Amino acid sequence: MGEFVTLKASDGHALGAYVARPEGEPIAGLVIIQEIFGVNQHIRNVTDQYAKAGFLAVAPALFDRVERGVELKYDGSDREKALSFMPKIGIEAMNLDTDAAVAYARAETQKKTGIVGYCLGGSIAWLAAVRGTVDAAVGYYGGMIAKSADAVLKAPVILHFGSKDDHIPEEQRAKIAAAHPEVPIYLYEAGHGFNCDQKPSFEPRSAALARERSLAFLKEHLL
Repeated sequence: MGEFVTLKASDGHALGAYVARPEGEPIAGLVIIQEIFGVNQHIRNVTDQYAKAGFLAVAPALFDRVERGVELKYDGSDREKALSFMPKIGIEAMNLDTDAAVAYARAETQKKTGIVGYCLGGSIAWLAAVRGTVDAAVGYYGGMIAKSADAVLKAPVILHFGSKDDHIPEEQRAKIAAAHPEVPIYLYEAGHGFNCDQKPSFEPRSAALARERSLAFLKEHLL
């Protein structure tokens, strides 16, 4: 269903992206931001699913600045390798690459564009709303969101967290909620990464409900 394209960030960096298009005219643009495991099969599947829902969906390869075509598994040496990429790249460079994907989606659709991010991507989605580069943002279990909880949001946001997430304690969720009572924060009986059907932490009921809420939110703010 999808294709790979090349995007160019504002600093001149060329990065790959997986693009999935709907059958008819797109209802809006949507950027899908990866976990720390690259634009792997799971992220491509998510991108395809949003295209089937009517969006032109773009998943930029945020790790291309270190290694191109990163597609990692979820445990062992692959997990260690995934964790090593973050300090080598940095959030600011990832923001630039995210902005390139947003610009591509807007140019292709001439319509509003939102963002959905998972884990690392959940934090990137939050920062896109803070920077005002998207029209709506959905964040799944973003572990760095609490660090910028006091930032002013320039776009509507919803957040999804698992109540059994060992990586994101309740205190962090409470900090975000206190700073942004206007942001819907949904809590699920699940752990970290509950949306990924390739992980042991996958929780199908939570994933289905979160997707339903995300689609409703995106259509409300992008159409």
